[in-house]
Amino acid sequence: MSHRSPYHRLPGLLLAATLLAATLLACTTDDGGDPTPDMASEPTPDMASEAPDMAPDPIDMAPTPDMAPDMAPAPDMAPDMASHAMGDDIDMRPEDFDCLLDWTPVRRFYVTNKLGRLDETLAVANAPEGGVYPPGTVIQLVPAEAMVKRRPGWSPATNDWEFFFLRFDPDGAVIIEDRGTDDVVNQFGGNCLDCHALAEPRWDFVCEQDHGCDPLPIGEDVIRNFQNADPRCD
Repeated sequence: MSHRSPYHRLPGLLLAATLLAATLLACTTDDGGDPTPDMASEPTPDMASEAPDMAPDPIDMAPTPDMAPDMAPAPDMAPDMASHAMGDDIDMRPEDFDCLLDWTPVRRFYVTNKLGRLDETLAVANAPEGGVYPPGTVIQLVPAEAMVKRRPGWSPATNDWEFFFLRFDPDGAVIIEDRGTDDVVNQFGGNCLDCHALAEPRWDFVCEQDHGCDPLPIGEDVIRNFQNADPRCD
């Protein structure tokens, strides 16, 4: 019997180990043992292409005229006063001449201020030394006549007063028969400016019994009857 060296099987064992390792590697490859693919290198399909659809269209974000609410008032929504009350001036309309008896009485006449400055008007009307009436002042002694203070510089010849001759329809609505500065004639046939220009300068063209104007051709009782019969007050 012959004896072999214990190392004579080593080459066979190495070959067997090599074949086993190759087999295991092949199996691992076939059953999906490879590491999970890198998510960063293979993004989820369509995520990039769908991103624009996720954001609102810039055109859709801008409001269209049909979408925007009517924030600005239409021209016909502007207050009626805006068309004839302008700062320190007022262009009187028939409806501005309302019931004389609703105004403030000052001795024999009635006053109001259509620009909201009644306190200033009354201060001048009651001042012993007189003064200049503020714009917007309206003075009436009888319903058919009125004088209105316009803006400074409007009519230097009349100290900015505008004179009115009024009449009334059967329902009491006011009709402006005449208006102006130096050519308005009252119901008694007298020129308004000619009468009021006689007032002393400190009275600002307003006539009263002691202001320098000619006396009226009617008495106190007739004036009071005219006032109480104002057709605008019905």
